[in-house]
Amino acid sequence: MTTAAAASDGAATRPRRRLPMFTEVILALVAVALVQAFLVKPFGVPSRSMEETLHVGDRILVNRLDGSVARGDVVVFGHGETWQERSLPDPTNPFSRAARWFGDLTGIGPSSTAYTVKRVIGLPGDRVACCTSDGRVTVDAEALDEPYVHEDLPFTAGSLDCSSSPRSTRCFPEITVPKDNLLVLGDHRSQSADSVIGCRGAADGPECVRLVPIERVVGPVVLRFWPLGDLGGLPHHP
Repeated sequence: MTTAAAASDGAATRPRRRLPMFTEVILALVAVALVQAFLVKPFGVPSRSMEETLHVGDRILVNRLDGSVARGDVVVFGHGETWQERSLPDPTNPFSRAARWFGDLTGIGPSSTAYTVKRVIGLPGDRVACCTSDGRVTVDAEALDEPYVHEDLPFTAGSLDCSSSPRSTRCFPEITVPKDNLLVLGDHRSQSADSVIGCRGAADGPECVRLVPIERVVGPVVLRFWPLGDLGGLPHHP
């Protein structure tokens, strides 16, 4: 065998050099962070407010590619201890701060932001109210067809409605959604602390509403991936 051939054989059989494990871990974390920042982000459903569409413990994926939001979308949005705050208070413990940083980066563990899942009912400029004579929500005076609603608040035309005393807690006054905001409701209406929770039963006064700034919307829910028996997309109801 010639010297050139031996060198060639040696090059062919030489094992490929691997990156150090630390570098591989960093690259993996960067990849996860990029996917969650620009493509899709996983979340867990924390409450009963979206039953029967979503249940506590369901794992969902949110689309971060499309920044548009439509009426009827189920969306995830971020906030602090209240919807008015952008993020949770900073922990004093450095290990807790590090855990939150890791959670924000990878979606694993605690986060510096609380997240809520609701359905978009009112877009900027919409006039949202409740109720019609048969107890339905209206947008711009048009009654919505809401087959997703589960266990709504009590309403009986003629005895417990928006004209009775006391008023039905399903009722809330007309609210015009301001620019760059959304009005959101839960599908499980009787168990949902949503945009109109402070307006239930009130006769007037839009100051009772709490809205979601569009800039805080992570994106619409496009897929439930856990439990596997419920794997699939969510139906859209405009």
